[in-house]
Amino acid sequence: MDRPPPSTIPDAPGSYQFRDRTGTIIYVGKARSLRSRLSSYFADARTLSPKTAQMMGEAASVEWIQVGTDPDAVMLEYSLIKEHRPRYNVQLRDDKSYPYLAITTSEEWPRPMVVRGARKKGIRYFGPYANAGAIRDTLDLLVRSLPLRTCSEGKFRRHLKLQKPCLLYHIDRCSGPCIGAVDQGDYRRMVDEMCSFLEGESGTLVSTLTAEMKEAAGSLEFEKAARLRDRLAAATAAGERQQMVTTSAESFDVFGIAEDELEASVQMFRVRKGHVVGRWGAVLDRVDGTDSGAVVGHALSVAYSEEHRDVPPEVLVPDLPADGEVYESWLSTRRGGRVTLRVPHRGEKRSLQETVALNARDELVRTKLKRGLDHASRTDALAGLREALALNRAPLRIECYDMSHLQGSDYVGSMVVMEDGVPVKKEYRRFRVRSVLGNDDYAAMREVLARRLARRDDPRFSRLPDLLVVDGGKGQLGVAVSVLDELGLTEEVPVAALAKRYEEVFLPGRAAPVELARGSGALHLLQRVRDEAHRFAVSYHRTLRGKRMVAGALDGVPGLGEVRRHRLVEELGGMGGVAAASREDLARLSWLPPRVAEAVYAALHG
Repeated sequence: MDRPPPSTIPDAPGSYQFRDRTGTIIYVGKARSLRSRLSSYFADARTLSPKTAQMMGEAASVEWIQVGTDPDAVMLEYSLIKEHRPRYNVQLRDDKSYPYLAITTSEEWPRPMVVRGARKKGIRYFGPYANAGAIRDTLDLLVRSLPLRTCSEGKFRRHLKLQKPCLLYHIDRCSGPCIGAVDQGDYRRMVDEMCSFLEGESGTLVSTLTAEMKEAAGSLEFEKAARLRDRLAAATAAGERQQMVTTSAESFDVFGIAEDELEASVQMFRVRKGHVVGRWGAVLDRVDGTDSGAVVGHALSVAYSEEHRDVPPEVLVPDLPADGEVYESWLSTRRGGRVTLRVPHRGEKRSLQETVALNARDELVRTKLKRGLDHASRTDALAGLREALALNRAPLRIECYDMSHLQGSDYVGSMVVMEDGVPVKKEYRRFRVRSVLGNDDYAAMREVLARRLARRDDPRFSRLPDLLVVDGGKGQLGVAVSVLDELGLTEEVPVAALAKRYEEVFLPGRAAPVELARGSGALHLLQRVRDEAHRFAVSYHRTLRGKRMVAGALDGVPGLGEVRRHRLVEELGGMGGVAAASREDLARLSWLPPRVAEAVYAALHG
């Protein structure tokens, strides 16, 4: 595309949009200075990241929207991404609604409740929380200590008219405002105490109840003291649910991220006065070449775009986005005070961030597992794969092949199988490459495919696949096509290659790769079978390499002849068992002389 004259680009904050030849927006960005940022895209292509270079190769034009401030640029970028969903931007894919604990402070007699969805006026929100059941349990404990009404407005009006309380009043779960059992001042004090508790000030409520209980006991009001004792126990139990994560009463948000080639899972813990009081999370679609800073930037835009999300003075992130100052300015505007973005490197904050990242990793695993187990999503993925690759039938059986070696040694190949989108591990096969000397992936792939397909009538290899996938690009695809031609299977077995770098799918007879939509079930299915083939090949290679290294280490051990060596390997369960054996394990072998046992241990462990 032609570069716009720099003089025509404003030196001001704003958002810019690249469009392809059809006019579709393919990338949206923001900048403190549109002129400086856009100039960087027209530098030497060799200095650009792979993702940026590919995007510039497709772009046909660029346009921009000037705004007044940096925060406006952030929000404009977020709005445009949400509206147009450009394929080169990080995308929010999983936008599930987390529960909040809300208090209707604008009502005459406020009530706490668990809610989801958009913010409403006159309601104070706390959270979000990851588990609705857990926050309901916490609310139940809180109303034991602070008996606010939890009934609906209609039920409250009905009992107000009847001047009869409901069951919750009789079991001390409500202070009875509908019958005038509590005055407005005392009720508002309980509302304020509950808000303080949910902001992390659990100690204040415990101290207040303790003092009231002691005062009642000192006045010989034992029934009142007993009720306060029960409320104190409930408040203490609710406070224990708020984990103390810092030794000082600080307030901040901490982000953790777990990524793979296609997705990034983001989790945020909200810490107020040293306590974790809420959690938020989402799964984002990534673009190849996108660094962690770009993912963090988009996560900040998504997390703080909600109007009722309060912004703390400090936000901890795993990596700073490229426009960190712009995000700080935007967040400071949202908060009405200074906000700092920081990467923790040590101490309790670093430890907490590792915990949040662990939660993000678990969420990413659960998301992939859920997608793999859901029958409807698997069916859609198989149908999408059939359509995208122009197959005659849905690929109910997919076989994928990958190679592994270390500088040409211990060359192995793997074959993994998926049927109906689910791994069938009993059908997996491993191959030791025999005919290849040195580093030659094409020759190794040829040997493995020829050995498998030549045994298509062998019951141990079941039936032929509906789709044969090789890990690699056009070179590996050409090898697979030639093997199928030689065996006369070209018409029976469709073949495809999946390249890692850009997740491109290559088919025979097509120069350009097939484009599968990012985030689609079809692409996720191919990625899963490719990753499984890679894992299976690497694990087999490591096993063989370990055995060879152990076997080599046992060569020349004094007193360890062929008979003893064979017996040692057999009794300890293989070469891995020999390598893991301790001195005591070797000494317990009655048939192995102590000096030989010591020599074996020394040979393996130095």
